Amino acid sequence: MKPESLKPTTSETHGGDVRMRSPSAARNRGPILEVLKRVLRERARVLEIASGTGEHAVFFARAMPGLIWTPSDPDSASRASIAAWTEAEGLSNVLAPHAIDAGAEIWGVEGESFDALVSINMIHIAPWRAGLGLLAGAGRVVKLGGVLFLYGPFIREGAHTAPSNAEFDAWLKARDPSWGVRDVAEVERAAAAHGFSLREIVDMPANNASLVFARA
Repeated sequence: MKPESLKPTTSETHGGDVRMRSPSAARNRGPILEVLKRVLRERARVLEIASGTGEHAVFFARAMPGLIWTPSDPDSASRASIAAWTEAEGLSNVLAPHAIDAGAEIWGVEGESFDALVSINMIHIAPWRAGLGLLAGAGRVVKLGGVLFLYGPFIREGAHTAPSNAEFDAWLKARDPSWGVRDVAEVERAAAAHGFSLREIVDMPANNASLVFARA
C-alpha cells in the first residue's frame, strides 16, 4: 500500500480554485494541534517549512489566532494552494508563502526572527542534506528560547517503532535511496550543532512522533 504521507493530493480546479487537499493532513492536524497548543507561546511568530497544500497552516492559525504563521514551499503549485486556502478562510494571521528550499544555504528570511519553526512530514521524504539544511536554517532564524517542531515517523533507539514504519522506510529507499525514516539520535546530534536540545518526544497516532526541540 502506498504510504499515507505520499498519496497524491486532490485539487479543486472548478472556477479557478487551485486549493489542494491532502488526506493525511486532514487526519493528523488535530493531534498535531494539541501538541502545538502546549509548546508554542500564545502569540508566537511561526515559520513552517514544506507547507504543502496549506491545510495545516490555516487549521493551526484559525485554532490559535494569536499566532503569526509564515508558510513556505519550494513548489509553485503548493504556494498557490496555500494562498488560496488562506484567502478562502479569511485569515489575516497567515502571511504570503515563501519559496524556501530547506536545503538552500540562504532562505531569504534571515532578517526575520521567529519563535518557532515547524516542519511536518518532510525530512524522511527528502535527502538527508535537506534535513541538515532545515536544522541549519532553524539555527539562523529561530530566536533564543524558541522551538523547533518536527513531525513524522522516526527510528527510536536504533529500531523502527512498528513493522509498518520499516515497510515505509524500505518503500522510501526504493523510490529514492537518499530518502528514509530518520533516527531520532541522528536528528538530535545534528540539531545540537545548531543550538537545539531535544526537550520532548510525543508519541502520535499511526506510529508517528512529534519531536520538540528548544534553542537554549
